[in-house]
Amino acid sequence: MKTGDESKIALGMVFAVALVLSNVVAAKVVATPIPFPGGTLAFPGAVFCYAVTFLATDIAGERWGRATAAAFVRWGFAVQVLAAALLAFTGALPAADPEVQTAYGRILGSNWMFAASSLAAYAASQSCDVLLFHRIRDAVLARRPGAFARRWIWNNASTMAAQLVDTVLFVGLAFGVGLGWLGSAPGRAALLSLMLGQYLVKIVLAALDTPLFYLFTRRGKNG
Repeated sequence: MKTGDESKIALGMVFAVALVLSNVVAAKVVATPIPFPGGTLAFPGAVFCYAVTFLATDIAGERWGRATAAAFVRWGFAVQVLAAALLAFTGALPAADPEVQTAYGRILGSNWMFAASSLAAYAASQSCDVLLFHRIRDAVLARRPGAFARRWIWNNASTMAAQLVDTVLFVGLAFGVGLGWLGSAPGRAALLSLMLGQYLVKIVLAALDTPLFYLFTRRGKNG
């Protein structure tokens, strides 16, 4: 097996693991002492795993092209469906310990609305990321051929825009529609605060992953 093939497989495995874990750890809400509208800044632990998935598709797109990045997104959707099905099947099996079953259902037995919202947000945001990444990349390189040192532009711009799509869709569908927050003024205020808090964290993570993007694409400058 060629080194390039091994690298592609390894990156695909990292992408899939981070993607599945992002749904598993979504129940963990991280609290911070940072003041924020409506209280203090809080965000789901899944944002760290999800940041890895965006980094992975950007690396794949830079090294092997748009088709490979798009394939990551398509297979990622299938992997999430498979993971959800396996978790649901395991949860339906009789448990030896009722307390363990209760804990399993609370942590891993996702509400169907949250699962559907996650899939919808994933499909839209990751597709948006791949599309914008290559459009911005092509536009920059068309003006300055060989300007690969500026790849922080398409890396950050595409990820930050796509993360906005993900945040609005997931929070809006899961909390706004699923939990009914859109139906009341306090709910809408909480919804906006949650969106802003999550997106702020995602922007910071997108900026911080830039050195890693440069590190893993230093030999993958395809133009």
